[in-house]
Amino acid sequence: MKGRNMTRWRDPAKDPRQEPKSNLITAEGAERLRGILDHLSRVKRPALSTKVGEAAALGDRSENADYTYNKKELNRVIARIRYLTKRLDELTVVDRLPADTERVFFGAFVTLEDEEGEELAIRIVGHDETDTTKHWISVDAPLAKALLGKGLDDEATVAAPGGETTYLITDIAYRDPQT
Repeated sequence: MKGRNMTRWRDPAKDPRQEPKSNLITAEGAERLRGILDHLSRVKRPALSTKVGEAAALGDRSENADYTYNKKELNRVIARIRYLTKRLDELTVVDRLPADTERVFFGAFVTLEDEEGEELAIRIVGHDETDTTKHWISVDAPLAKALLGKGLDDEATVAAPGGETTYLITDIAYRDPQT
């Protein structure tokens, strides 16, 4: 049987997509998700509903590409609204600094130095706010797990595709969520 719903079988015990994700998020990340949800609910969904209604009024829906496209887009937006509503209820907002700001915890801006002396600046954030362009990594990522709880000048070893890499923590900083 062929079709778009056929996928490769994966052992659930070894599938990384089945690992539980942490439900932590920064205050600014939660605010961004609420903004997206608000935009989809107040702007995008009503506009698409209007377009679908106008296209349906034109007659034969089976040959109406405008109706078909806007209906699919409306269903996608409704699914996204449903997902965001559910996800925001599950999340725990971390809106204060850790007690020990000399160690790496959730929300930390960390500067690392690898064995070749190259620097890497990252931030440890929740799964929903990872951004590779800003070097924001998930708290569930192997590098973040290796860094959590470590202090300044500590080393962290991470298994990478090219072999193990050791990083030296050269700076730890936090942004106060109250400001």
